[in-house]
Parts: sequence; structure tokens; C-alpha cells
Amino acid sequence: MEISELYHFLFETYAGMGVLFAATIVICLIACVIMERRTRKIYVNHEASEDDWSFFDDDDEEESSAEETKEV
Repeated sequence: MEISELYHFLFETYAGMGVLFAATIVICLIACVIMERRTRKIYVNHEASEDDWSFFDDDDEEESSAEETKEV
């Protein structure tokens, strides 16, 4: 197989572009898993504090503010 045939398959056909897309997704997924494992090894005993934030903390604040307005 020549390089020009490989280039034609990867960049000039729909199947080749699908292979490139799938390979990119797999490589990114592997990189994310490796980075997540390294981060968990570094911060093993991290305890949550009041200064920590999360994407999902908003629900608690909305519920507590709604309860406060009902009490007033």
C-alpha cells in the first residue's frame, strides 16, 4: 500500500474521515482517563470545604433561598 492510497482513503473518502474521527475520539478518551488517574493520585485525601465548588451545587442554593423567602 502506498502513502498516496492511504492519504486518499483517510482524507478523501467518507469512511476514511470516519476512521479519523473515531481515532481522535478514542485518543482523547485515553488521554482523559490517564489525566484523571494522575489527578486522583495527587489529591487522594482532599476533603471538601466551604470554598470548594461544584457544577451541581446550584440546586442546594436555590432550594435554601426558596425556603428563606417562604419563611419571611
